[in-house]
Amino acid sequence: MSIRVGYFPHNNSLFVLRHRGILERLLPEVDWVDLRELPRPARVDPKTALPGEHSDWLFTEGGYDIIGTGFTPPLTALAKCRDIVYLGISGPRVENGRLVATATSGITSAADLRGKRVGIAHGSWQTTLLLFALDKVGLTWADVEPVDVDVRGGGAALLAGELDAWVGTYPGLHEIEAATELTTLVDTASVFSHPSLWFTRRDLAEDDPDTVEAVLAALRESDAWIVENPRAAAQYFVDDALRHGIPADLDAWEAALRGRPFGVHPVNEGFLDEQQRAADLLAANGLLPRAINVRSAVLPWVGELIGEQATSTV
Repeated sequence: MSIRVGYFPHNNSLFVLRHRGILERLLPEVDWVDLRELPRPARVDPKTALPGEHSDWLFTEGGYDIIGTGFTPPLTALAKCRDIVYLGISGPRVENGRLVATATSGITSAADLRGKRVGIAHGSWQTTLLLFALDKVGLTWADVEPVDVDVRGGGAALLAGELDAWVGTYPGLHEIEAATELTTLVDTASVFSHPSLWFTRRDLAEDDPDTVEAVLAALRESDAWIVENPRAAAQYFVDDALRHGIPADLDAWEAALRGRPFGVHPVNEGFLDEQQRAADLLAANGLLPRAINVRSAVLPWVGELIGEQATSTV
């Protein structure tokens, strides 16, 4: 059976795994699907909806069977009645980025964002961070002007005065820090744990547990290699960026990878509580079409499998 694995640079683990040949040793047929080469749907209005392409491609011909993303996409999937299951999560990525404004803007906290233009890569973890930050100070999604920007373009827009605040992510955030003084409005650790996560269709997990086991084992081996070889891993991202005509700095990428947690862990109650809180807030603010129960996407045996793999490698 051929397995199709989606990947893109923003999920660092799968992106490196794509280049390592580890999964191919465990499964006879692996097709890697670059999300950036799939057709792009029309962008949704960030005031009223969330994009769903990351999960949609699990159920669309020409897509993939397994994907890794940030915090928000599985919530969008569940709200669209997509029958997905979590495969695993990373550790907290609280050093990955934060909500910032320029020091000259006069904006000093999330409470100052009423009516302001805030740049986010909409539909990613950045949407959840902003929503959590607003809720913490008694604001809602309707109180700000969310602007959908890409990870790099958001920083340039902030410097140009086209945004009042921005959820920046490393390594791109390094460039903006070097260009101007920033004020941190919300650090990620103060609102949620921000892990990477991996998920798939329920039918694949239940019908082909050997594939699930192979993917999780390959991720574990590849992530361990990243920890031991962060500069070599960073080179994959730099080479890819340059091929796409995007400037990239090897030192910045190495620093970003060194600051991120690698390894695959079972979903836990803390993560599920955060997911449920995010889902409830997204629905209450009109960004999800219905309320959801995130624990419906848990298969207990997957977590047990991760625990067994961890024990066997000690």
